[in-house]
Order: sequence, then structure tokens, then C-alpha cells
Amino acid sequence: MSDIKGLKCRECARAYPIRPVHVCEFCFGPLEVDYDYAAIGARVTRQSIEAGPATMWRYRALLPVDGEIVVGRYCGLTPLVEARNLGKALGLRRLYLKNDTVNHPTLSFKDRVVAVAVNKALEFGFPVVACASTGNLANSVAAHAAEGGLTSFIFIPADLERGKVLGTSIYAANVVAVRGTYDEVNRLCSEIADKHGWGFANINLRPFYAEGSKTFGYEIAEQLGWRAPDHVVVPAAGGSLITKIWKGLREFHGLRLIPGVPTRMHVAQAAGCAPIVTAVRANTDLIRPVKQPTGIAKSLAIGNPADGYYAFKTVKQSGGMGEEATDEEIVDAMKLLAATEGIFAETAGGVTLAATRKLVQQGAIGRDEVTVACITGNGLKTQEAVAAALRPPIHIQPTLRSFDEILTQSNGAGPSLVDGKAA
Repeated sequence: MSDIKGLKCRECARAYPIRPVHVCEFCFGPLEVDYDYAAIGARVTRQSIEAGPATMWRYRALLPVDGEIVVGRYCGLTPLVEARNLGKALGLRRLYLKNDTVNHPTLSFKDRVVAVAVNKALEFGFPVVACASTGNLANSVAAHAAEGGLTSFIFIPADLERGKVLGTSIYAANVVAVRGTYDEVNRLCSEIADKHGWGFANINLRPFYAEGSKTFGYEIAEQLGWRAPDHVVVPAAGGSLITKIWKGLREFHGLRLIPGVPTRMHVAQAAGCAPIVTAVRANTDLIRPVKQPTGIAKSLAIGNPADGYYAFKTVKQSGGMGEEATDEEIVDAMKLLAATEGIFAETAGGVTLAATRKLVQQGAIGRDEVTVACITGNGLKTQEAVAAALRPPIHIQPTLRSFDEILTQSNGAGPSLVDGKAA
């Protein structure tokens, strides 16, 4: 692709050709894709983007795929929901939800990054694609591999949620459950990638994989009428998503597609694994790993985040903040989102909204400021997280009398049912 110069180190800026490598041989810094923005800017306009497909591939000029789009052709352009009911509950007049719970094909934002990674794996001629995952990435790599006719090996912590294991196995993937933390799984995968020469989405394909997350930010700006919001609240595991949303917004500004980037990027993590939030609060770029993550937000349970340092820099450079959420706060936020906007998010969505509520209460987010909360995965994947906190069905006989009896029960359930507030 003429608009891609190659790869470059994020630390020393040393240049590399396009190939499946992710670490600089000289300083060991991470590699990223290097674009020819002058060439892109000469041919990409708002009109050319709007004329493109109703998918993430409308931004193809800013994505590192050379050939035909073989997999993930229908991914992206998910709804930006104006959340009036939830906004009222949180004290915000201009709250939006970027809703990747309905992303194609596996209902999370990971479909964006995997669509890029697997198309690139096909270009490189990898017969096997693989990943280390806390769940959503596992689902997506398995699905895209199946679509592309590739063999897949998916490595997961052995205690992953059942729904996510099933949602990976259904694609005929080779699922390997490792008795250890995600960080231990990831270390193992680095050794396997080196020995077997497979295409690992989040290892040797990482420079390309990570670029898919920029489309999350592109879509926010386009769907807001070609402008950046005042605030974006992003859940963090490895820390890549928040850095790429920020990069995407700045790329749009650099290409004169949006007038500016006033956006403050806020990072949200679960209390049982919050190394990036801890660093932000301490105002230090030293990310101290969490050796044994705890809590229900397993999709965010990466104790040693690969992009933690860059996530910290993004938050600080943008003037953002970091907040964490307890298990109880996560469940409450998941229930509130469902009850107000009809969206069932996984635990990461609960983390995002619990953190958003705290930021509003602290005055970090103003009542009239345009705020986007990133909802990155579907709640059907983590049903057990909220199952015990939900009201069970009311059992009745198949008669009108039986139903009328529950409306007049002396325990107060009757009025709440009639008023539509049973939940």
C-alpha cells in the first residue's frame, strides 16, 4: 500500500519494513504502523468516507491492509446511542454510548482489531492464527479464523467465564485452557509464537491488530457530526484501546476532518486489577503489575498491561483521569444501563459506567459536556456476573385470577408491577 511507509519504533523511531514483528531490535520498544499522512490527506475527505461502506472499512485508507478484505467485512459502524435516560440518572445532559455490544460477528470491539489482524495474517501467508485472551479476543480470533479458512489456537486462563469459552469453541477452534493468570498465558504464547511461527494477533501481529481500535474513535467523531467529544471514558485491560481512540481522533484532526480534539480521555478499571488507574492517581508512568487479579471483570484482568505506559501518557496528555469500580459497583452499573437504555453490557461496560458516575460526582465531567462512554462487549457473555442480583420470575397459574393475585399482594410488589418498575 503506497500510503504505508512501514513500521517504526514508538520509542527510538527506527524504521522497519512491513513484516510480522512487534518489538524493536535495538531498544525493545513496541513497533507501530507508519503512515504517509500527506498522501492520505490528499485523497481522503469527509465525503469520500461517507461514500464508503457502512462498516469500519470506510476508513481503510488509515488501516494497514493491502489486499482484498477477506474477513470481517461487516464489522464496525456500531451505534452511537444518545443515552437520555441513563444521562438523567447520572446527571448528564449530553451522554452518548458507543455500543459495540452489537459488533459483527462476536459482539465486542475486539472484532475491529481482529478483522485487521487476520486479514494481515492472510497476506503474510500464516496457516495458523492464535492469541492469548481473557475472552472477547478469543471469540473473535476463532470466528475470523473460521471465516478465513485458517486453523486457530486460542490460549485462555482456565477460570474464564463459561459463556466466553463456549463462544470460542463453537468455531471449531483449538482452545487451550492454561492453569494460570493472563500474564502467564501471554508469556507462554510468546514462546509458542517464536517456536512455531504462527500468527499471534496480539504478539507478532500486534502493530497491525492495534490499528483496528482507531476505528472506534473515528466512528465517534463522524457520528457526532465530525467533531470530537469533550470526554471519552474507556475500559482498560492491556491499555491499547484508549491510546488508539486518542490516536484516531488526532489523526482526524491532522487530516482536517474535525476542527480540534478537546477530548479528555479517562481510563476505567476494575478495583481487583487497576494498575493503570493506580499509576494515573500516583502521577507516575511506572506501571506496577498486579500479580493476582481478582473480581468479576475477567475481561479486564491483565495485571501487566502491554500498553499501560502509553495509556498513562494518553490520560495525562489529554487532561483525563482514572477511576476504578468494585464488583458491587460493576453489577449496579450493568443493571442501571439495562434498565435505562435497554443495553446488556458485559462486566467491562459496568466498569466504564461506574467510573463515569464517579467522574461526574467528582466534577471531572460537567453536566453539559459531550461525554462518550465506551461499551465494549455484550452482557450475554458474562451472565453469571449479574445472575444472583436479578429478581427471579414470578410464577403463576395460567388463570386471570392467579395473575390478579400478584397485583394485590401485600408486600408492595403489586404497584411496582403496574407502574413498570418491577426491575
